[in-house]
Amino acid sequence: MTRRVFISDLHLEDVESPNFQRFQELIQKESDRVDEIFILGDLMEMWVGDDDDADIAIALAEVIRGANCPFFIMHGNRDFLFGGEFSSATGAIIVPDPYLTSDGVLLSHGDALCTDDQEYQQVRALFRSEAWQQDLLSKSLAERKALGQSIRAQSRAANANKAANIMDINAAALELLLSEHKTHTFIHGHTHRPGIHPINDVMRYVLGAWEHCGWLVHQHDQDFQLASFGLSKPYD
Repeated sequence: MTRRVFISDLHLEDVESPNFQRFQELIQKESDRVDEIFILGDLMEMWVGDDDDADIAIALAEVIRGANCPFFIMHGNRDFLFGGEFSSATGAIIVPDPYLTSDGVLLSHGDALCTDDQEYQQVRALFRSEAWQQDLLSKSLAERKALGQSIRAQSRAANANKAANIMDINAAALELLLSEHKTHTFIHGHTHRPGIHPINDVMRYVLGAWEHCGWLVHQHDQDFQLASFGLSKPYD
């Protein structure tokens, strides 16, 4: 039996937040129940490098190290600087986007499919380039933190002026991705629009952001369940 949990878009930034507390509880409980846990991007609101010394970065590493099952992380648009040092320190396995599991589950953060937002795709290409990342990581931690805050502010301002539809998945881009992979199930996040959408012979599950509630997909063999839970009380 294959048992997995998939989550995304937690945007963690404060160890005292309900989001982080529920995340910690989920990892503690689910890592005893399932075979694998997958984070499909934007686990953190901001990650400026594996040398981050913020309280949330230290606490995050402790939670992941304590997981009792394999733990997989995919880069999101907020935390694409997770690297080898973090992986070695925590045991987390960083997987590419898209990623196809051994039993045919296709996974993605989802932002690469939002092709109608051309401005975002240009920025994404820059941020994911090796040259840009090497230049950024060559700066001091203080400089990276300041730059990260500036990028966040610019992103929020830009998104506030965009039509909602251009920040969603492009249908043609989705069809192309599915045509390139033999899959029966596609799971992604990023859009903050949780739902289940059948596409021909593929079921598409969209994870929600941990804003008003937490979201996850449970897999038991070929049974997939999208579920939500409150953030104001302990996860069980």
